[in-house]
Amino acid sequence: MSKIDRIDLKILNCLQQQAGLSQRELAERAGISQNACWRRLQRLGAEGILRGSHADIDLAALGLDLTVLVMIRTRHHSKEWADSFRKHVERLPEVIDFYRIGGDWDYMVKVVTRGMAGYDAFYQKLITDFDLATVTGHFSMEAIIDSRPVDLLRVR
Repeated sequence: MSKIDRIDLKILNCLQQQAGLSQRELAERAGISQNACWRRLQRLGAEGILRGSHADIDLAALGLDLTVLVMIRTRHHSKEWADSFRKHVERLPEVIDFYRIGGDWDYMVKVVTRGMAGYDAFYQKLITDFDLATVTGHFSMEAIIDSRPVDLLRVR
């Protein structure tokens, strides 16, 4: 991996706030030429630092109005079981984030679905064929900070 400089961080900072910027606009904001910006974008992509762009969609407006943080504790900690569980959870379309965590819980899954009936259907799929010690859902009433861009300029 090459050295990331302040210009790279400016580019990344701009993109995470507004991924739809044209290369011209991005180059202007970073204070470099459009060609130099293009070369940096190519390098950041090749190094796996820049991993595509995404649209910010109001999921509630589409009927996906329930967000649940699902905490999972298991009695199984073998690599084989963990790999199998990972594949199982990855197949569930309601899952938007999935973490293996430390502390009192083993996994945290962020789920977005249509209301309580949608969550119950997800829950039934989650527990099918897996011996989970405890599954607890924490229901979000309001997203106060959601997908906040990281201030990359503070990295340096």
